[in-house]
Amino acid sequence: MTLQQLLGIELPIIQAPMAGVQGSALAVAVSNAGGLGSLPCAMLTNDAMCKELAAIKAQTAKPFNVNFFCHAPPTPSAEREAVWRKTLAPYYQELGIDVDSIAVGPGRAPFSSEAADVLSEFKPAVVSFHFGLPSAELLARARTWGSKILSSATTIEEARWLEAHGVDAIIAQGLEAGGHRGIFLSDDLHTQVGTFALLPQVVQAVKLPVVAAGGIADAKGVAATMALGAAGVQIGTAYLLCPEATTSAVHRAALKSEAAHHTALTNLFTGRPARGIVNRIMKELGPISAAVPAFPLATSAITPLRAKAELHGSGDFSPLWSGQNASGCKEIPAADLTRELAAGL
Repeated sequence: MTLQQLLGIELPIIQAPMAGVQGSALAVAVSNAGGLGSLPCAMLTNDAMCKELAAIKAQTAKPFNVNFFCHAPPTPSAEREAVWRKTLAPYYQELGIDVDSIAVGPGRAPFSSEAADVLSEFKPAVVSFHFGLPSAELLARARTWGSKILSSATTIEEARWLEAHGVDAIIAQGLEAGGHRGIFLSDDLHTQVGTFALLPQVVQAVKLPVVAAGGIADAKGVAATMALGAAGVQIGTAYLLCPEATTSAVHRAALKSEAAHHTALTNLFTGRPARGIVNRIMKELGPISAAVPAFPLATSAITPLRAKAELHGSGDFSPLWSGQNASGCKEIPAADLTRELAAGL
């Protein structure tokens, strides 16, 4: 069975769910163009998710994907939070931010029974996960809607684990990919390899369709992954300049600049490794810091710095998520980009 047959789509193109830089508009555009549009839900309240899903349903009858994180929420540590805020103190002083005014909050929530209650009204064609899978009970609920289940693997071991736990297709996330690493069986970043090394090994290791993700920016890249056995591709960074994306002006400017050629994995913004364009705070603190609280608790302390700097057009403290290959970013409608990516298949 092809990926198109499995998911009910015309083109083997999945728009990567990108929390914080998109909503329903991008998902609708890609789905209506024949690909699989995706709605990232990790940063949405249940009410906001309901509104976004209603907007999608009102604008397309095509299949779409809803994506969730499924991390285990950490126990907050006052000590780690204090260390992190002390690390950031010089920046608070520089930008005139009162550290006592900063709230502590999670920032991102894992898939839950409450989220499942919302989804049960919409019965999406595809539900995808990052950081493994949710509980067997929640996974079973998603299956009752007829939804196909996808999740990301960053190693052969993770791909085999996902196959054993009943997913319908596996997203092989190469090291080049922007945003959060889907790594979940280990914390060892030395296990992470590039798309063109990971993909053929995963294809050989599992019997399920494998979707390639990471560093794929144009039709030639899509064709190359398909030649290595991919059933389809998941593409994120290339969509960030499309008018339907909600990418900030600061982020858009960075993607169009020379800075986009230099990305790194960093835990500074959330507490988990994610790939973004190297900026001031990544340079000065180092992209990976032991002072950072557990995911997703790092977010609250750095958010005021981001907000204050962005008011002045600076991305010094912003998570400028981007893959290693931003060459495919185009300021064209997402539908046109989707069809371009699939040209020649």
